[in-house]
Formats: sequence, C-alpha cells, structure tokens
Amino acid sequence: MQLTKDKVVNINYTLKDKESNIMDESNDGTFTYLHGAKNLIPALERALEGKTSGDKVNVVVPPENAYGLRDEKKIQHVPRKMFPVDQKLEIGMPFSSATPDGTAVNVVITGIEETEVIIDGNHPLADVELHFNIEIIDVRDATKEELEHGHVHGPGGHQH
Repeated sequence: MQLTKDKVVNINYTLKDKESNIMDESNDGTFTYLHGAKNLIPALERALEGKTSGDKVNVVVPPENAYGLRDEKKIQHVPRKMFPVDQKLEIGMPFSSATPDGTAVNVVITGIEETEVIIDGNHPLADVELHFNIEIIDVRDATKEELEHGHVHGPGGHQH
C-alpha cells in the first residue's frame, strides 16, 4: 500500500545531525504515526509521500524546514525576582512562560546571575540540519476513530 494522507505508517528510523551524531532512534518497530495529521515535520512527511512498505529512505531536512533558525530575540534576561525565592534554578531547566499576549512558550534557563536569569525560547533543535534514515515497515488505512482523533490508536483502541 502506498503512503498517502490518512494512512497509518509504521517506521524504523535513526535521526542524526550533520556530524553523524545519533540524536534519536526507534528501530524496534514501535513508531507509528498518522500521515498528513501534522505528527511529523512537514518536510519529512513530504519526503515519505508515495513510499511503500519495505522502502528505505534517507532524508535531509535543513533547519529552516525543521525547527527553524536560532533567533537571538528569543534569548532574554529576566529579573530573578520573577521566580519564587525558594525555587532552586538550574541551567538547562525547562519551564513554560507566557508572552504579553498570553501565548504559551517553552523556554530553557541558559544562565543564572545574581539579579537575572537568562532564558532561551529557541527550540533545542533550532539551527540543526536533520538527517533521517527511515525504513517503512507497514502502511495501512486509518480507522474512522483514528481520523477523528488525528492520531494512531494502539491495538486495544485509544487510551486518552
């Protein structure tokens, strides 16, 4: 069966950066997604379109088509007093914040000074060229329920 929109796809993959460092992988046959439901990076979905079971695909996704380019405007110095006095802060600590208009954003602490905390709102994979090695294991039609929910359900149905 050909991989098209609204198909459930089971893949094995290895994700590397351009220096060939493995960043993520799932090679045990358990990674399954609903194609066309925005469950993958759009550039990766486009590269897999039309493939069939057994196909092996190597896909390079540049940063601007993945998690974007680093934006220095997303790095901010905020007053330490914005955090609870008794909260232990650590570099690398993620947390959610909100923009002045109320939009939720995920940030990471990248520096801690006496009166300021430096936070970075860039995605951790900003500026990273992604190299995927993918093996398509199986392609099947999605169930009506999977299409309604926008994601794949396990063998026993959905667990949400």
